[in-house]
Amino acid sequence: MDETPSGALRALRWTGAVATVLCLLLAATLLVPAALGYKRYVIVSGSMSGTYDRGSLVFDEEVAVADLEVGDSITYEPPPGTSSDELVTHRIVWIGRDDRGARSFRTKGDANASADPWTFTLDKPEQARVAFSVPYVGYLLAALSIPIVRMLAIGVPAAVVALLILAGIWREAGEEARRRQEESISIHTPQWTE
Repeated sequence: MDETPSGALRALRWTGAVATVLCLLLAATLLVPAALGYKRYVIVSGSMSGTYDRGSLVFDEEVAVADLEVGDSITYEPPPGTSSDELVTHRIVWIGRDDRGARSFRTKGDANASADPWTFTLDKPEQARVAFSVPYVGYLLAALSIPIVRMLAIGVPAAVVALLILAGIWREAGEEARRRQEESISIHTPQWTE
């Protein structure tokens, strides 16, 4: 019997291998930096386009606020009463002092024409500063936050694996039945001698 897999089966195996490698790369992209202490954020606007495009995944490291410099990109919560209530990743364009003498910051998105209209202080001793980014991987991470997408991302590959296992069992059972039938025929066939 020919044990060479059909073209469709070979294509399916290659597709499975490629999908496995992509999943492992995605897992490594998400898990290794987290294990090293980096926090990850998805860029959801175009204000940093050119540096961190929409859909990029930025990894931030915690640094002392005193170590921040003009030119650093930080991820922070804008002051209350501003136009944004979500975290923002922008570049520091000014460091000075507020009315109380506390260190104060102004940021700007690289793609924005002007600096953010607010200044702010950082109350904690450490601040998230961008260490590196991975372009467009944030889209995938954002999609996985949708329950139906997450269920499909887990369910479809699991169903495919289950079907492949069942097909293998079915094929082996058929081959075993065929082998037994051939043995039965050869045992019950009279042997003629001349």
